[in-house]
Amino acid sequence: MDKTDNEIISLLQEDSRMTGAKIGAALGISEEEAQKRVTALEKAGVIVKYTAIVNDSDADEENVEALIEVKVTPQRGHGFDKIAREIAAHSEVKNLYLMSGAYDLAVIVRGKSLRLVSRFVSEKISTYESVISTATHFILKKYKVEGAEMTKDEGSNRLSVQA
Repeated sequence: MDKTDNEIISLLQEDSRMTGAKIGAALGISEEEAQKRVTALEKAGVIVKYTAIVNDSDADEENVEALIEVKVTPQRGHGFDKIAREIAAHSEVKNLYLMSGAYDLAVIVRGKSLRLVSRFVSEKISTYESVISTATHFILKKYKVEGAEMTKDEGSNRLSVQA
């Protein structure tokens, strides 16, 4: 990857719908060159997926998200990778990270209700033999996701208190 590839990635991270023509214009290269580079980045696995960031509070569908901290015993010859792949295979899992600190894995889970997410943790994640413990943190409100602010600036809703 060179400087141009890195600039393309930055542009697509800001707006994944950016066309080859707009990328080319922004970087001073042809549309064909921009598209060729994007395709190469996709084939190399550098660009994995294009997605939309949805503000759940403005969408019709109600979902619950939680951050699950998971402490595991690393497996001989596999470290954390095998258990991470097993946990990641569940459709409820949206993100999974190896972390430093008290817990080894951070898992972002999405479900239709608090109860369903809780059941997923207790019946799926915590039942793996290598899982030592979990801590579940339900996400109450999102302020910023992937660099996009999720709340509209409506001024302060607090009442003024004056003596």
